Amino acid sequence: MDHIKKMMSMLGEKEKARFDRIMSKPPKKNSEELHGIFPLDGKPYDMLDIIERIVDDSEFEQFKEEYGKTIICGYGRIDGWAVGIVANQRKIVKNKKGEMQMGGVIYNDSADKGARFILNCNQKKIPLVFLQDVTGFMVGSRSEQSGIIKDGAKMVNAVANSVVPKITIIIGNSYGAGNYAMCGKAYDPRFIYAWPTAKIAVMGGDQAAKTLLQIQVASRKNPKSEVQSPNADDDQKLLEKIKSHYDKQTTPYYAAARLWVDAIIDPIETRKIISEGIAAANHNPDIGEMKLGVFQV
Repeated sequence: MDHIKKMMSMLGEKEKARFDRIMSKPPKKNSEELHGIFPLDGKPYDMLDIIERIVDDSEFEQFKEEYGKTIICGYGRIDGWAVGIVANQRKIVKNKKGEMQMGGVIYNDSADKGARFILNCNQKKIPLVFLQDVTGFMVGSRSEQSGIIKDGAKMVNAVANSVVPKITIIIGNSYGAGNYAMCGKAYDPRFIYAWPTAKIAVMGGDQAAKTLLQIQVASRKNPKSEVQSPNADDDQKLLEKIKSHYDKQTTPYYAAARLWVDAIIDPIETRKIISEGIAAANHNPDIGEMKLGVFQV
């Protein structure tokens, strides 16, 4: 292996993608504090606190800061590399109408904002970094009337057809269609990593267990079913059993064992991992033309 490394090190330099890079600066805010910022109990937190401990000099220029606040978009540098960051805001915010919006949920305005930002980064040839802590899209008649179907499809279209390198870090929840919209494994990121705190599933363990329990209880009430209807204690035991089994399958270790993520990383290493990913992508100059098809604006 040492011999092969020596031979490869002598090869002439080939054409690169030439993503922009300048002298690296460490974050002003201590990266080691990432361990204490992310809450393990699911409580709200400010995603900007995490971003500012990853980007150079803790400088981050937001895109449409006052619009679509449940998704944070903006420009920064990581180890000198210019990047566009798309991240889920996990604290509760208010839109311009004064309406409360739940953190980690993609609303129609945040989906529209994310789609436009992704297109901008493709036009400017800036690699994209996705920081996932998403529980899904907002649902309901009010959300549908606001345009969540159109705007959600627009964001998914932009992510799916993006041609610049995409690097995804799953730091918390990665549920349902939110996994796709935030560039999950199915949308072909160059690299996808998970923090030990990641949870990858269709929905949360509590919701999934209750849904599965309801299905089983409904089957017992079917006159043709041979299964006898148990009492409430049996239902509770079954609920706990289903939840325990489901929770095991949401862990990043379960995902990594099936190659759904490339690796489980220490949060402190996030900055280094992203930099190495962009450096590797920079060796491939082949960046195709972005083709969106029908794109509703």
